[in-house]
Amino acid sequence: MKRFLVSTLCFLTFGIVVQAQTEKGSWLIEANTGFGGAGLGHAANTGFGLISVDGTTIWSIGGEAGYFVVNDLAIKAGLGYTDNDGSSIFTYKFGAKYYVNSTIPFQLDLTGGSIQDLNENPMWLGLQGGYAIFLNDYVSIEPGLRYNLSLNEDFSDEGIFEFRVGFVIFL
Repeated sequence: MKRFLVSTLCFLTFGIVVQAQTEKGSWLIEANTGFGGAGLGHAANTGFGLISVDGTTIWSIGGEAGYFVVNDLAIKAGLGYTDNDGSSIFTYKFGAKYYVNSTIPFQLDLTGGSIQDLNENPMWLGLQGGYAIFLNDYVSIEPGLRYNLSLNEDFSDEGIFEFRVGFVIFL
């Protein structure tokens, strides 16, 4: 137990001491994976994934990029594509990501989708938080939790809760 506590303290100290390139004028490129909720079949997905449910193969690809307008605050945009057994879902995302102490990211965004076969255009308000584990000054792994709150009255998705792992490159 003592060894675990010392290891955890060292890990947290290292994570707080390492500073990423989150200064004004820097860029970030991010790729995410999502687990839970409707997962990959959800139209609010701008991440990577592959899953098979009851013989149906669902895969997705996407990414996000951001620009730091002030220290620790990035304005972000993202695009994604999901193929749900031949049904196409195109996704876009606009929002902001703030790093508390340059290590604890919080994100607020608006995500929209276009579901080709259903001719629907659902929208969500996304809330996300986590912790940035910096491998060096330019690369981080960011596990976190995300909730997509539905902004639709006539769409069946009321909200999706996910565990996400993000991979971020700072330029």
